[in-house]
Amino acid sequence: MSEFLIVMLAALAAYLLGSVPFAVVCSRLFGLADPRSYGSGNPGATNVLRSGNKAAAACTLAGDMAKGWLAVFLAQACGPRFGLAQGLAGVVALAVFFGHVYPVFLKFKGGKGVATAAGVLLAIDPLLGLTTVGIWLAVAFILRYSSLAALVAAAAAPLIAFLLWGGGILAWVVGIIAMTLIVRHWANLQRLMAGTEPKIGAKKKT
Repeated sequence: MSEFLIVMLAALAAYLLGSVPFAVVCSRLFGLADPRSYGSGNPGATNVLRSGNKAAAACTLAGDMAKGWLAVFLAQACGPRFGLAQGLAGVVALAVFFGHVYPVFLKFKGGKGVATAAGVLLAIDPLLGLTTVGIWLAVAFILRYSSLAALVAAAAAPLIAFLLWGGGILAWVVGIIAMTLIVRHWANLQRLMAGTEPKIGAKKKT
C-alpha cells in the first residue's frame, strides 16, 4: 500500500471520527432537546450546558476531546510503521478537527471546535495541550466567557508551539487550527464587544 493511500485513508477515518456529534448524541442519551434548537444553536459542550444538565455537558466535552486525542495518538503510534512521521499526524489532526467543524452527519454544520482542538493539542504535545487548556480555564474561570477563553487560547497556541518547537509541520497545523477557531468565534467576538455575549452556565431562553 502506497504512503499516499495510507494518508488518505487515515484522513478519511479521522474526518468521520471527528464528525461524530457528541453534543447531539449525549443530549439524546440524557433525554434533552437537540442543542441546535436552543441557545447559540451550536452543537458543543458550552451550549449543552445551557440546558442546565452539567452531566450531559461533561459527556459532550469528554467525547469531543477524546476523538481529537485518539485520532492523533493513533496516527503518531502507527505512522512510523509505514515510514510516516509528523506528516501523517498533521494531516490526521486537521482531518479530525475539520470533521467536527464541518461534520458530514450534521450536513456540515458542526461545533466551534474548541474541545476537539484541545484533544488534538494534548496528543501532539502534552505540554502544549496542557498550557493551552490552562489558559482557557484561567480566562473562563475569571471572566466566565467561554468564547473569550477560546479566542485567547487560540491566539496563544501557535506562539507556544513556536516557543516549544521553533517551527515545523505540526506548528503550521496548530496555526491553521488556531486561525479557524478565531474565525469560527468571530460572531462571538462581535457580541463580546457589544456586551451581549452570554456567560458560561447561562440557561437557554424559554
